[in-house]
Amino acid sequence: MKIKSIRSAMLAAGLSILATACSQTSIEDTRLRTEIAQKIMIDLRYYCEEETSEEYCRTPLTQLPDSIAKVISDSNIGGIILFADNLVSTEQTIKLNFDLQQAAARSDFGSALLISIDQEGGRVFRTSRAETIAFTGNMSIGATYAKHGSYYARETARVIGSELNALGINVNHAPTVDVNANPNNPVINVRSFGEDPEIVAELGQVQLIAFQQQGIIGTLKHFPGHGDTATDSHTGLPQVNHDIETIYSMDIGPFKQIIKNHAPGMIMTAHIQYPTLDSSTFISIDGKEMIKPATMSRVILTDILREELAFKGVVITDAMDMAGIKNFFTMHDAVINSFKAGADIALMPIKISTPKDLNKLSNLIDSIVIAVNSGELNRAEIFHSFERIQKLKSDYKLDQAFSKKLAEEIAKAKNILATPENKNIERKLAEDAITLVSQKRKILPINADERIHLIMPDQAKCLALVSGLKAELGTGNSISCTSMQSYSVIEAQEAIAKADVILGAHIAPRQSAAEMGGMDDLVANKELSKKVIGPEVVYNLLEQGQKLNKKVIFVSLRTPYEIAIFSQVADVSLATYAYNTHKNPETGNFESPALNALAKVITGKVLAKGSLPVTVKDL
Repeated sequence: MKIKSIRSAMLAAGLSILATACSQTSIEDTRLRTEIAQKIMIDLRYYCEEETSEEYCRTPLTQLPDSIAKVISDSNIGGIILFADNLVSTEQTIKLNFDLQQAAARSDFGSALLISIDQEGGRVFRTSRAETIAFTGNMSIGATYAKHGSYYARETARVIGSELNALGINVNHAPTVDVNANPNNPVINVRSFGEDPEIVAELGQVQLIAFQQQGIIGTLKHFPGHGDTATDSHTGLPQVNHDIETIYSMDIGPFKQIIKNHAPGMIMTAHIQYPTLDSSTFISIDGKEMIKPATMSRVILTDILREELAFKGVVITDAMDMAGIKNFFTMHDAVINSFKAGADIALMPIKISTPKDLNKLSNLIDSIVIAVNSGELNRAEIFHSFERIQKLKSDYKLDQAFSKKLAEEIAKAKNILATPENKNIERKLAEDAITLVSQKRKILPINADERIHLIMPDQAKCLALVSGLKAELGTGNSISCTSMQSYSVIEAQEAIAKADVILGAHIAPRQSAAEMGGMDDLVANKELSKKVIGPEVVYNLLEQGQKLNKKVIFVSLRTPYEIAIFSQVADVSLATYAYNTHKNPETGNFESPALNALAKVITGKVLAKGSLPVTVKDL
């Protein structure tokens, strides 16, 4: 009996030790999974409750389904990014963000979500243009710098930041501090303040501070610089071959200056190869040896950004579903490699758009846990990354979202969004930015007696500019318009022959996925892009006007580099840097701050006071 008692005691003690060890293992596994989940930010742009036979779900998620709320609560996920499709109205947006935070509050970890958005102003703008203020974007701000310094950078960020805060959004992936040094840049162009690194740094820092003063975590992007590329990382993997001096003075320059002067909360990586900085390679999913993009480079993200530049904040990747990543990596490998390089948050690594996708997040976390347990990822680095994210959330008091009252937030927002005072700033920026780039003969201002024919990219812009001109010249003025999306060459030529003034406008380069929203739009807009008319058609029509001795005006609606060509057939060339047009829900009319400002300039009500922030050669 005594021996049995000893054996029983030993067995009980062994079971207790084993239980304690299992419990500790379970606790550690739960802790690790939570830390990893906090390092992931997903998009919920589309969600189809029922399985769809379509290849892609295209039902916008505007209300939080129970199934998605459960994923948020069960996973302890760290963040969500929203798109225009998610944001229908002020009340709906606030309710969606409220529900997202309540789902996070119900999680075991109980940490508020980072709710982010790309709200740069100008072309990259996600909330309703009728209910919030978009402004005319960064390059228009750059065009005002000579006369107004950093005033518009500060004011635009103040307004955008206050409106995002009112809507329940706490992260803005802005400002863009890429230096646009390439006229053929398809994705940055007018999203940049210009080509001068010091001015870009100054304006970017002012915007960052203004965002943060409004309780919004700003994001400098795209490190180490996306300004001198001719490839869009949404559709390919760009490479920058600058020498080391150029990289540090131009590409990295604005980041270095802002980090030194004002600690940013967040920096976004670029899916770009920089062989001068890091020429190490990887084997892509199709077996090719390739140079690592910055998002996967430990040299760039850890050695340079963390250690050399002493950045203490959170590093977030650009969207992981972009072709610059997904064409070369499995998504799990992409996330693991970005974490290995030093990224804190993986942005949009998976897509949850139908019920069958609900387990994708858990599977991704599983793969990262395996990478940690195998030693591929450093356990201590995961923890320190997790700590940086929690510090950022704490610094901005994001947990206050849990105690907010929905009705109070909706009522408060009505006094913040699109106020008359802020709309006036939008109007003034649009007017002060317009630049007279070239003038062969003095034909401005046009007057009410002259017959005007417009050549515009689409019907909405036709209607908006006609409305703006009639407001300045009177409703009796003769104004006709050719839309380049649906036009007859013969009718356009006949209208030109009858007119006294010909105004042709063009947008170059074409819209990128960043402006439309994301990679989903490249699929959805394939057919639309086929209908876009090339610049040669606009050029030929203006040339006809020139041969008939008409007064010819060319307007560049995006980057002004194209004026070098169009000025050959125009008496006057102007740059607006923007063409934002939206339909007023109350009047049904198309409105555009940029085109209204253009109407005032060509009718002499406002002088073109802007200065080119980039070099247009051969004028």
